[in-house]
Amino acid sequence: MTTRVGLTGGIASGKSTVAAVLAELGAVIIDADALAREVVAQGTAGLEAVVEEFGEELLGPDGELDRPAMGRLVFGDESARKRLEAIVHPLVFERIVALEEQAPDDAVVVHDIPLLAESGRADTFDAVLVVDADPDLQVQRMVRDRGWTEEDARSRIRAQASPEDRLAIATHLIENTGTREDLRTRVAEVFADVVSAGSRTAG
Repeated sequence: MTTRVGLTGGIASGKSTVAAVLAELGAVIIDADALAREVVAQGTAGLEAVVEEFGEELLGPDGELDRPAMGRLVFGDESARKRLEAIVHPLVFERIVALEEQAPDDAVVVHDIPLLAESGRADTFDAVLVVDADPDLQVQRMVRDRGWTEEDARSRIRAQASPEDRLAIATHLIENTGTREDLRTRVAEVFADVVSAGSRTAG
């Protein structure tokens, strides 16, 4: 029986690194953000629907969706964001269902969902892994790796669910405050627990 796992964490918490380690350990990773990009790629019905709704000015010179322009349009505009989500979310859900159906029967299928705490869907998973990091460390990573200002970084953290909200949905907490090797060890422990719990449930 497939074990469905939700993976979440604040921006720059190290969630992508955790997902990569889980993939190495044998998990099937379904990345909601990657799928959201895929369903509005050039030539898709999704992109056509977005352009029809919001206008051709959202297309870049290469015919792809201009993501920064789209972000500026929906950031702070609840109505525009909901109209975009009404197009993208059903398409993403279709892809998720298809990918889950393709997974082996005994697979651990990990859904990488940045906004899982905000979505209210945590209880649809057999387990929820929450990656947590000190906010100052998150800010350091965003400034260093993404070239953001400290204020931009802190603003993005404030816009997301609080650490307490994420901890409230956690089956397993993965603290990413040490070395990459520490993180890898902790992820392996958690994965073993998830596999073990899945085996007991199946039995």
